[in-house]
Amino acid sequence: METFYIVPEEQHNALVSTAYRHRGFTADEAHDAARFAAFASRHGIRTHNALKALHLDHLFGSGAKGCVPGAQIEKLSHRFSACEVWNANRKLGQSTAYAALERAIELAEQYGIGQVAVDNAFHYLWGGGYVMEAAKRGYIAYTNCTAALAEVVPFGGKYPTLGTNPHSWGFPTADAVGFPIVIDWATSVVAMGRVQQLKREGKQLPPNAAVDKDGDITTNPDEVYALTTFGAHKGYGLSLINELVGGLIGGSLPTLRSRWSEQPEEKHTPSFYFQVIHPDALSGGDFALGRNQSQNLQAVIEDVLGHGNEGCMLPGQPEATFARKSDAAGGLLFSAAEVNAFNELAAECDVAQWDVKNFKTTE
Repeated sequence: METFYIVPEEQHNALVSTAYRHRGFTADEAHDAARFAAFASRHGIRTHNALKALHLDHLFGSGAKGCVPGAQIEKLSHRFSACEVWNANRKLGQSTAYAALERAIELAEQYGIGQVAVDNAFHYLWGGGYVMEAAKRGYIAYTNCTAALAEVVPFGGKYPTLGTNPHSWGFPTADAVGFPIVIDWATSVVAMGRVQQLKREGKQLPPNAAVDKDGDITTNPDEVYALTTFGAHKGYGLSLINELVGGLIGGSLPTLRSRWSEQPEEKHTPSFYFQVIHPDALSGGDFALGRNQSQNLQAVIEDVLGHGNEGCMLPGQPEATFARKSDAAGGLLFSAAEVNAFNELAAECDVAQWDVKNFKTTE
């Protein structure tokens, strides 16, 4: 059992937006960053909340060369009507991803399927948040991206040449199960944000999730040099997909990503990819027993969870459960360590810190 402080979303968003404005981002970008951070926190995604976002910005974003506040997206011309390719010019990843998602939805409404490939991007954080948004609006959505940094060793290797390289799928299943099914995973055993979270909380990593500088497995977050892929060769293959897609878009060598002091003539930015499908574009219309598409989807899910599997969890269920807890509590839930980290941000921006005496708690 863990105790959380209940922070009003407006108070959270005000601080996060202020922190981004303090670093030179526009009001719209700061709004997008705060909105996305709140969405992640509301769903219990503590590894990709505002603390992770601003830490990433400090290390690789506006604090380095990886993100340019106020940058403008350039939409490149080509011959495919349902597809767009963008040069993000290192614009804030959350703002770029929101725009790419909206455009992919517009294309899916027109053509049944839409995709947006983004080059010269800055990392967009939790891919599941974007596909969940699309799924809540009735679409099937997929995204992947190349991580900001190569920090994962390939299966059988010793040196980190891959990113955590997440894949995220969202399905419009709210009518069937009460929430969107969201299949979202990093291709490493844990995300580096999880390592940072466990370090803040004074906890150990799960076994076989990371290696130290000598290539030996470690569970101590202070000793982590690189991460390992989940499922051995299977996670390695999935991680490699992101690098290949990124390479086709325009992304360059993963070991140089975000390492701006190395080979300045090379590219150092991530790439990401969005695809949105209208469910009608998949329908063959031949559903058994006179079911429509929505009823058929529900029947499939019920069959999967039947036959003694009724206690099994669906992907996206933990996030939906946490969101209900957040809503019932009336705010976003943060640990004492996280509140302290937010107060460090407040000090950085020279604004009032959060007083925990003003927050209710829940467990």
